Amino acid sequence: MQKLLIHGGKPLHGEISISGAKNAALPILCAALLTDESLQIGNIPVLRDIETMLTLLNQMGVSVMLSDHNASDITLSAKQLNNPIAPYEMVKTMRASILVLGPLLARIGQARISLPGGCAIGLRPVDQHIKGLQAMGAEISINHGYINAVAKKLQGTRIVFDIVTVTGTENLMMAAVLADGVTVLENAAREPEIIDLANCLIAMGAKIQGAGTDVITIEGQSSLHGAKYSVMPDRIETGTFLTACTATGGEIRLNNTSHQLLGAVIDKLTEAGAQINVNHNQIHLIMNSQPRSVSLRTAPYPAFPTDMQAQFMALNCIGAGTAIITETIFENRLMHVQELKRMNADIEVEGNTAIIHGISHLDGAHVMATDLRASASLIIAGLVAHGRTTIDRIYHLDRGYENIEQKLSILGANIQRIN
Repeated sequence: MQKLLIHGGKPLHGEISISGAKNAALPILCAALLTDESLQIGNIPVLRDIETMLTLLNQMGVSVMLSDHNASDITLSAKQLNNPIAPYEMVKTMRASILVLGPLLARIGQARISLPGGCAIGLRPVDQHIKGLQAMGAEISINHGYINAVAKKLQGTRIVFDIVTVTGTENLMMAAVLADGVTVLENAAREPEIIDLANCLIAMGAKIQGAGTDVITIEGQSSLHGAKYSVMPDRIETGTFLTACTATGGEIRLNNTSHQLLGAVIDKLTEAGAQINVNHNQIHLIMNSQPRSVSLRTAPYPAFPTDMQAQFMALNCIGAGTAIITETIFENRLMHVQELKRMNADIEVEGNTAIIHGISHLDGAHVMATDLRASASLIIAGLVAHGRTTIDRIYHLDRGYENIEQKLSILGANIQRIN
């Protein structure tokens, strides 16, 4: 099993490029199921979750062609779609596998999908997906851990989500583009990844209005065509590197990204003391003092993202003052607290709230990653700690960060991967 070794105490300096967004790329890959023509997708990150999704699509009959010239360009063709099954072995590590359900029902009227897995950060039920598809006329049952769904033809309707759900919004949006009539999604998620998927679907011939608001209207079409589309930059990777530099000190430039995706995060980093300058595709951060502690509360976009909570926990561990972090999205997303405390962090947990008392420094220690974003928080903690930090179970990290240790090395970090 691989590990990361980090010798902390070095400020970050330099310039790197941000990869494509995993959370945008996964649903866009699934959009290929909606047409028998080719979908060419650019700026795809090289990640384990992407590899898993491509393997899943391929076993369904989707041909996958990688570019000879650019590893981030992929062409998919679902012309021979013949096996609408997502088996447990393929989806147990990745919750995004549920995103094939809506496109399969819309295109060929049937699907058999294993209930998904992923990081153990909370329940994340799929009932909103099922409820919406049933409202569109699908017959769905759950037996032996599988969702079995059939539909002669999905019908447009009005769907009101009980809770804001990103993957639920994406799944029903993809189902609706081939349904008869008009579908209106209310209390829809507003994340930038929703807008990116909508823009890809529109490029394929879909008619969608309101993506990025809480009411999305989709006028179903008889078919979609192929297209060429490039995935948006990863706002969570961007935020992770900005937070790392705010914690360690230094000066970095991030290219191929956008500050418009990160309003709440940039506001909090500025509050912590970072100097941030932006243009249309670059973010420049300078940090030359101890960070100030910043309190925050996670909530759906455009509020502070749950996927950045763990990284800010690490930042607050060495911040001046006391911070309160409240997690409202996932009930189990404070598991990194115990690992940070192994590094001498002063943190108290009360329910879904953590109280972090900043200290002068963390101590390097042997720690274990509990989920994807917790992995990033431990890296940040290791970068600021005195001595050596060893991080186990970094397979979580490889699900969502492309070459993170190489990028940190470019910025001057003393970090290496070992077997």
